[in-house]
Amino acid sequence: MAELNEQQTQDLGDNKKAHRSRSGFWFGIIILLVVIGVAGVGFYFVQGLRDKQKDLSGEVKGEMSKQMSDYQAQLTAIQAQLANVSKELASKDEHFNKILADFSQLHQEKLNTTQKELTASIQQIQRQLGKTRGDWLIADAEYLLSVANERLQLIGDVHTTIEALEAADQRLRESGDTGVIKIREKIAEEITVVKNITVPDIVGMYVAIQAQQDHVEQLTLLLPFAGKAPTPDTKNQPETASEDHGLLDAIGIKYSERAIETTLKPEEAKFIYEQLRVKLEMAQIALVQHNEALFQSALADAKKWIAQHFIKNDVSRNFIEELDKFSAIKIHGQFPDISLSLKMIKDISKLRIEADKATLPSTEPETKKPVEEVKPVDVIKPTKTAPAIEAAPEKKQ
Repeated sequence: MAELNEQQTQDLGDNKKAHRSRSGFWFGIIILLVVIGVAGVGFYFVQGLRDKQKDLSGEVKGEMSKQMSDYQAQLTAIQAQLANVSKELASKDEHFNKILADFSQLHQEKLNTTQKELTASIQQIQRQLGKTRGDWLIADAEYLLSVANERLQLIGDVHTTIEALEAADQRLRESGDTGVIKIREKIAEEITVVKNITVPDIVGMYVAIQAQQDHVEQLTLLLPFAGKAPTPDTKNQPETASEDHGLLDAIGIKYSERAIETTLKPEEAKFIYEQLRVKLEMAQIALVQHNEALFQSALADAKKWIAQHFIKNDVSRNFIEELDKFSAIKIHGQFPDISLSLKMIKDISKLRIEADKATLPSTEPETKKPVEEVKPVDVIKPTKTAPAIEAAPEKKQ
């Protein structure tokens, strides 16, 4: 019995063990399935996360690339602006440098010019202070010669020209310079030439034209007007016409042989007379100014005005004859050239050298002294050298 119980108990234990092994097997399978499911769900979830991560990373990359391109565009624009600003700064810098250089150059030029002028003025003052009385006399003679040329060529003043030439010759004589002999010879020739110039009587012509102005009222107008009776031309008019004219004279109306188209008013007649006086006054002004062209033009206008507005009678013919006499006179002819003496005195240093060369050989035979004993004062002194210089050309001839 005991063995049966032990066997039953053993069988019961074996059954329990078998039941336990089966339930553990299924439990393991279930656990495995759960793990597999969880793993699949986890894989799916991870895969979705990866997909989302890829999508998010793509969007982020696109947004970042877009922002980067915008930033690059902005950076390019900023770089272009910086380049333009640097270019403008360089241009302005170059412009300012150029202005500064030009200003410096101009300032330097002005400074150099001022320095040169100051140096020239100082040298001129030094030369003036170092001049002797003879130098001042020669400078005065040069001024007188220039005055003579201007008075003759520009104004035609022969009298003043002769006085200026004579005064210049007197200054040169008083200077005692050996180099002025040829200049004085040329001045003497020019004085002779100027004295031979025929000078028109400007004052007489002026007075004669003034006298003609006083006779303007004696001319008779072509057109009639209410006024004083005219002076008839008895030489060229028949006796019957003079009777008719006497009737017109009795009522105070001027007449003419030309067909009457209109009648002048007193103001118009006065204007015609005044215009003739103005033309004669223009001739007087041109006469005083020695303006040959204006003088001839004014006389021609006056003669033309008389022919157009006045009757041809004895008075008008005499008036025109007087104007023709004035036209025949040349108030400003072609004056001779007297500028050679002025040119010579401006180059007096050369004449002094020539005079010294001509003086030294002529004095050596007369003195018969060694060169060491000859003093410079004896050579330069005018009283001793002047006769020798004048005699030198004769010996050469």
